[in-house]
Amino acid sequence: MLYQAYQAQADIMTSLRGVAGLALQGFGQLRELTPGLADSAGVRRLEAGYELLGRVGLTHERPPWGIESVAVGGREVAVDEDATDILPFGTLLHFRKESGGAPLAPLPKVLVLGPLSGHFSTLLRGTVRTLLPEQDVWISDWHNARDVGLEHGSFGFDTYIEYVMRWLELLGPDTHLVAVCQPCVAALAATAVMAEAGNAAVPRTLTLMAGPIDTRVNPTVVNELATSRPLSWFENNVIATVPWRFAGADRRVYPGFLQLGSFVSMNLSRHLGAHRDLYRHLVDGDEQSATVVKAFYDEYFAVLDLTAEFYLETVESVFQEHRLARGVLDFQGRRVDPGAIRKTALLTVEGERDDICSPGQTFPAHDLCKNIRPMRKRHHLQPGVGHYGVFNGRRWEAQIYPLVHNLILANS
Repeated sequence: MLYQAYQAQADIMTSLRGVAGLALQGFGQLRELTPGLADSAGVRRLEAGYELLGRVGLTHERPPWGIESVAVGGREVAVDEDATDILPFGTLLHFRKESGGAPLAPLPKVLVLGPLSGHFSTLLRGTVRTLLPEQDVWISDWHNARDVGLEHGSFGFDTYIEYVMRWLELLGPDTHLVAVCQPCVAALAATAVMAEAGNAAVPRTLTLMAGPIDTRVNPTVVNELATSRPLSWFENNVIATVPWRFAGADRRVYPGFLQLGSFVSMNLSRHLGAHRDLYRHLVDGDEQSATVVKAFYDEYFAVLDLTAEFYLETVESVFQEHRLARGVLDFQGRRVDPGAIRKTALLTVEGERDDICSPGQTFPAHDLCKNIRPMRKRHHLQPGVGHYGVFNGRRWEAQIYPLVHNLILANS
């Protein structure tokens, strides 16, 4: 009944947001009729309160990417979203640049793997925007499991790896793979399987950013929770059934609202402070500052559900049994051997203040990939950033991205 209880509460909040929306329309009309009264301190505080009420609650639809153009070679170029390969649980999305007549120079092909951990891949909007001017970018655009009917079957950890391999083969040789957070394990496994098979589409470079390659190193609160309880506890306490009203009715999922709740609880004071700041910005009429906060939480409060099998298999193999790090990870019944990777250049990136995937957890990929020559491997620890700052923000743009770009250029 977990999901049904959440949905009932969400329906109530939808009604309250509707009331808040009507109130805000009234404030807009008041501003047109009597601007002096509407701009008084008391009315502004009341209006700000209604706007905060109107923002309470989660959404379950993917936000727009909103990348309409990018500067390439000193000129602005339009960007279109092209669904290259649509599968039941995810789409290979291409950010295709329109030349507008003049041909564009060929750019390195980059496949970005976004985390499947409760948020949509649009969380990597800043990552994509930074890559686009100098790369030809595709991304894994994951679907909300509650919208995928049972007729499409299951989606487990092996299926994730299958998706990665399929998309690398579609893009062909000379593709560069960038994995952010959770999919670092799957990205390394897919690369190893393809290398051992002699697959021509094995990625030229592999960039692993803040990923849980070995969570035994410097464990975080998240890691300790995963190892403090048996897998049966997670199955009995956090797995729910999708209500009948959605396309994925009766599918067993790990709900996105639970994942978001755990993230928020880790930094509750920060999130409460951000909403207090938003209230003050609205009262003071500081629209620019308010817009920044609202944009972040519009993205942060958009959640997707994971299939139960993918969530439980990830908890077991990555966070409890550390199978890849221990050399006992299997894919389709065969052992995964990162030592088979020889020609792919490797870059790992960690954030000094990362409280989700702490420093030291991604670096073990270098030891696992023992047959990549040392000159083709590099590790970077970024000072002063948490988890999100590894792939978004000014330090990502100014200090981390140049390392990724240089690796791609050197191996294209």
